[in-house]
Amino acid sequence: MIQIFRNPKINFVGLRFIAYAISAILVCSGLFAIVQLSRGKGNIGIDFAGGSVVSIKFKKELEAGKIREVLDKNGFNETGIQQIADRAGAPKEKVLLRIKASNVKIGSLKETMTKIITEGFPGEVFEIDRIEDMGPVVSSKLKGQAFWAVFFAIISIMVYIWFRFEFRFGLAGAAATLHDVLAVIGIFYFMDKEFTLLLVTALLTLAGYSLTDTVVVFDRIRENLRLRVKDSLDTIINSSVNEVLSRTFMTSLTVLLVVVALFLYGGEVIHDFSFALILGVVIGTYSSWFVASPILIEWEHAMKRKALVVKK
Repeated sequence: MIQIFRNPKINFVGLRFIAYAISAILVCSGLFAIVQLSRGKGNIGIDFAGGSVVSIKFKKELEAGKIREVLDKNGFNETGIQQIADRAGAPKEKVLLRIKASNVKIGSLKETMTKIITEGFPGEVFEIDRIEDMGPVVSSKLKGQAFWAVFFAIISIMVYIWFRFEFRFGLAGAAATLHDVLAVIGIFYFMDKEFTLLLVTALLTLAGYSLTDTVVVFDRIRENLRLRVKDSLDTIINSSVNEVLSRTFMTSLTVLLVVVALFLYGGEVIHDFSFALILGVVIGTYSSWFVASPILIEWEHAMKRKALVVKK
């Protein structure tokens, strides 16, 4: 209904080698991040590294920056701080501290935090009402479950597109989804963002979004393959992507507006989650144009080379 791009004629196929170079950097950064994370390097949250969650109830709301300053002075510089209100619009009097295993001394955490808060905020009334520990066994299990969740999501996407279209489409869709996931992981790693279960949730969400965007493009390609049997695959892919360009752009833009609003006004709790979704929407749109579709061309070229070898 709304034509953002009037009769576009962008040569997506011709630009694929530039896109390959960009994608290679994104994918390699993601693979490097996974290797480093598996070695325990990087900003790994307590979900995967182990640690403790400490709930502190204050008499009045404190400044998050002041809490961070006090914790940093006492060696808890990698502690996550989350301020919570009992109801909407109320002061955020409760504070959740997510302390990584390296900072935790089992058995003395309550006494340690009581001393730090008392000295850092003299005269403030507070109560430590809950301490939860997450050991290495639990965190290791969560790490494995997170990996298999993403793995089976990508395999399921490939199987779904395979049955709906063809195997080459399924392979291209799975490759594009894996590309998006690795790109976000790489960017998060080099930005020193924390890796938590919430990030895994974001990765699974963007995998679903990437699939939706890719299927729109694939649907038009399949339709044109049936209608324009005399045209080359390069021509069909170029025209198909251009034909749905306005639709995919508008879809991505409307989703992006929502996740940007979450990023700006959703609070610290979902800050990294919404940031991952912003990256996922942008990279997912890019991959549906420049990664998923060109893979079909590379597949056709590979099949032609194979046929020539068989003939010889």
